[in-house]
Amino acid sequence: MTPPFVSGHELSDKINVSVNTQHLPEHAANEADKYAFAYEITIANNSHESVQLINRYWLIIDGNGKQSEVEGAGVIGQQPQIDSGNSFQYTSGAVLDTPVGSMQGFYEMQDKDGALFRVPIDIFRLAVPHQIN
Repeated sequence: MTPPFVSGHELSDKINVSVNTQHLPEHAANEADKYAFAYEITIANNSHESVQLINRYWLIIDGNGKQSEVEGAGVIGQQPQIDSGNSFQYTSGAVLDTPVGSMQGFYEMQDKDGALFRVPIDIFRLAVPHQIN
């Protein structure tokens, strides 16, 4: 039985997501008129209980407005348990058709009682350096 999804869960505001991005000019995708980016995510659990990252959802938009969605179980093949006061960090990537784009989404997390809740990931920019003034 799937646990219920809780909207506005009390832990949502206590899980902080920070992002650092960089263009990967050496990546093979760049040779095919594509633009490869890495993004490093840190998920900090500032609550008083452990949580587990169950699923992820991304909305990726390139500079032409083309949208793609990515969703699935966990991140980088893991569904990490993040204990109270700890954080989890990982690096992943995206390839765009344009030198500028953005990503946003959410993580679906599970609390100690099995209730699912969403942690929003604010929009962040993917950009080749010196493309934006």
